Amino acid sequence: MSILFINGSPEKDGKTAALARTLLEGKAYETLNLTDHKIYPYGSDFADDEFHAVIQKMKAADTIVIGSPIYWHNICGAVRNLLDRFYGTVKEGELSGHRLVFLYQGAAPEKWMLEAGEYTMSRFARLYGLNYLGMAETQKDAKVLTKKL
Repeated sequence: MSILFINGSPEKDGKTAALARTLLEGKAYETLNLTDHKIYPYGSDFADDEFHAVIQKMKAADTIVIGSPIYWHNICGAVRNLLDRFYGTVKEGELSGHRLVFLYQGAAPEKWMLEAGEYTMSRFARLYGLNYLGMAETQKDAKVLTKKL
C-alpha cells in the first residue's frame, strides 16, 4: 500500500507534518510539500505549472493524506488551490478505490471551522470517488484514525 502525504503548510516540519507523523507512525509514506510545487490558480495557463505532476502522484497512491493548517478560519490557500484545480481537469469518480484522510489543525479552531473543513473534504472525496476515512485535528485523533489505515 502506498501512502502520499500532501502537506499544505509552508512549515515543512511544523504542526501539520507532526500530525502526519503520528497518523502514519510505522508506515512508509512519501511527503509532497505543496509549497515546493508551482500550482497556479484555476484558469491559469503557464508552461511551468506542476498541477498535473501532483495529480499523477495522487493517482499512484493508494492512500492520500492531505494536511492543512487553519488560516483565516479555513483550509490554507495551497490546499484550497489544489482542490480548485481539480474542477474540469479531474473527472468525477476518477480517484475511485483510493482512500483519503484529512489532517486539519490550528491554534484554537472553533467548532464551525472544523465542521467546514470536514464538509469540504468529505464532499471532495465523494465527488472524486475517494473513500473518506475521516479527519484528525489533534494527536489523539490521529492515533485513533491510524487504525483505519
